[in-house]
Amino acid sequence: MNEKRNRIIIFTITAALHIIIIMFVAFDTGNALQGSSELARIMKMTDIAELPPPSLDPEIPQVEEIAEYMIETDTAPLQNVVAAGTLNLNFDNYLAMHLVSIRPEFDENAITSDLVYPAIALRSGIEGRVILELFVDRSGTVQRVTILREEPEGRGFGDAAVRAFTGRKGTPAYANGEAVSCRYRYPVTFRIK
Repeated sequence: MNEKRNRIIIFTITAALHIIIIMFVAFDTGNALQGSSELARIMKMTDIAELPPPSLDPEIPQVEEIAEYMIETDTAPLQNVVAAGTLNLNFDNYLAMHLVSIRPEFDENAITSDLVYPAIALRSGIEGRVILELFVDRSGTVQRVTILREEPEGRGFGDAAVRAFTGRKGTPAYANGEAVSCRYRYPVTFRIK
């Protein structure tokens, strides 16, 4: 009888300890609330291919209508004629891609043939990816190239991609049926063949 009583007491104490441990360890609400605030800081990164198609936005500059009446004057207006493809130093006037209805296009075969695989990466057997931001003027010429991301860094992939696009000519971007200057993100992938 004494042995049976000891077993019941040990079982009751063990069960009580388990309940206490479960209540204080498993249901710690202070840490659960703090963990949910950490999740609120996470942002979703989208790939360029995942972006939604551009919509007709009222912020897109509209083409002015032609004047109904013309006024003749004796003096010629002062005009600064700039040849197509000349360097535009004000890169703030380049439209973002979501404001453009038709994106600029480049000859993929010419880019591939001009793209030189970095020797240090080729010897090491390393493949890479570069995301460039191209500033394409309204004649379709790349005026400036900026490296946004280079993976892996320091292997020469970014420099090789910039050399392949510097001064390249393609078809310009269009907004409202008119050629416009735009900023265009372009991914370049380096693969060993």
